[in-house]
Amino acid sequence: MSTKSMKSSGIPTIVDTPAIPPLWFVAPEGFHGLPVDAEPDVRISAAAEFARELFPEGDAHLWESAAPFYAGLTEVFAESGLAYSAMGVFGDDNGGVVHFSFTVGAIESPYATAEEATRAIAQSLGRDPGNDSRPITLPCGPAVSNISVREVTVGAELTSTGEEAKLLTGQIQIFLPFPDAPFISVFTLDTAAMEYWGEICDMTASVLETVSFGTPSDDSNDRTPDHT
Repeated sequence: MSTKSMKSSGIPTIVDTPAIPPLWFVAPEGFHGLPVDAEPDVRISAAAEFARELFPEGDAHLWESAAPFYAGLTEVFAESGLAYSAMGVFGDDNGGVVHFSFTVGAIESPYATAEEATRAIAQSLGRDPGNDSRPITLPCGPAVSNISVREVTVGAELTSTGEEAKLLTGQIQIFLPFPDAPFISVFTLDTAAMEYWGEICDMTASVLETVSFGTPSDDSNDRTPDHT
């Protein structure tokens, strides 16, 4: 991917919902947040606005036809309890587009400490030989990184050839316990742009280095990460 397209926005993305305590991070400019917090009666209009942001060079026909798809996707994400969801769209050096999804959610934690939580999660994920799971340390605390690459089958009805196709996909998940709350935040990135897997992994690592609990105005989180 073009390093220019991956430049940090410098603007904190704040995840603050009633379901989990607040946290924030700084993402590249190519992140486009889905309106997962939109009320059902305005979901279509919010999705239409999202489509215009995602495809700024498109036209009314493209935006209107894409809106129902993104509205449906937003509904699925909202009902699954995700606190934040975004599409990452970056230009490559050949005039193409690199695309992936990025979500943030949380699960309740039965563990007394963050260290206990990460140790248990790493042991559980490590039982699957298809996972590359390991404990890591981020500026905001201990975490577990879980990376998997899998082949999926795309149905014939979704391909241009009318035949089933095999697609290699990659997933990065980071399990990061809240320090003072019984929750574990879960950051997930999914992509089929495997030719840019190395760059996507580096970008994800840069985003995670900026994660802080609370809000940017909190005294305990008074730092402005600079990842460009």
